[in-house]
Amino acid sequence: MTSWGVNLPLSGLPLTAARELIQALPDLGYTDVWTGEGGGTDAFTPLTAAAAWQPRLSLGTGVVPVGTRGPGVLAQTVGALAELTSGEVLLGVGSSVPAHVTALNGVPFGQPLARVRDTVRFLRRALAGEVVSADYETFSVQGFRLDAKPEQRPRVLVGALRPKMVRVGYEDADGVVLNLLAAADLPRVLEPVQSLLPGRETVVKLFVCPTGDADHARAAGRGFLGWILNQTPYHAFHSWLGRGDELAVSKRAADAGDRIGAGAAIPDHIVDELWIHGDPARCVERITRYLQPGVTRIVLYVAGTPELARRPQNLPRVLADLHP
Repeated sequence: MTSWGVNLPLSGLPLTAARELIQALPDLGYTDVWTGEGGGTDAFTPLTAAAAWQPRLSLGTGVVPVGTRGPGVLAQTVGALAELTSGEVLLGVGSSVPAHVTALNGVPFGQPLARVRDTVRFLRRALAGEVVSADYETFSVQGFRLDAKPEQRPRVLVGALRPKMVRVGYEDADGVVLNLLAAADLPRVLEPVQSLLPGRETVVKLFVCPTGDADHARAAGRGFLGWILNQTPYHAFHSWLGRGDELAVSKRAADAGDRIGAGAAIPDHIVDELWIHGDPARCVERITRYLQPGVTRIVLYVAGTPELARRPQNLPRVLADLHP
């Protein structure tokens, strides 16, 4: 059975105003709340608030960069979070991109695969209550131990794109968080690890703009995709998926510093595949294509729309309508 989550913060709804909606999420069909972390809100503050407001919800990060917090701080933060909820805690970690790790935090970006692998190996031991003293390839830890072992061990997931990182997620961690891929891409991403899927989490994060105004939806999608698809890991991922030639003009614009031009150069059909839009019924039809073997959770990032800007009180109904 697939679990359903909502990504926080919700567009147009400040965290301080989200309490009532978060409390209602289980009645709307959602079991999880998730966050990401890049240049905006941090990952853990919204989840801490959600745990206090609705402790029945599972809490997930999709994802936290491994380069911007030490491994011990990550373990301490997640251990504390696990004390606040009766639901599961799913810690998604990933390499992120230099624009977040280095440009915003001043931390060198290097050895992304090794750093993620080392971090998940440490976290699985630390969150199980072990005393950890180990020399990893990218860091060393001496005598780490949580003060209190979580009653339910948080699951550690990997934000993954291409095969090597996907394999780290299923071999070294408890699963993966996938995003920015079409439903038709899922079999190719998961085919090399089919034998590893049972007992693991496969979380798919989808970007949804529930509006019949296609011009608004595509403009909003291009604003996001024109930046993210031209970050090195995502450009390499979509080149591997076969979209490199179609995205070449966008990449040249991005490399020249033209973010608007980079978004404008993305073909409509790629925007439509990666940025789901239409009325809620149409969005649901697209979302259900991702309910493929092995997928355990769907997380919806719901973008702002003209309709929600006019009537923000309709957001709970929109979320209910987006759940199949």
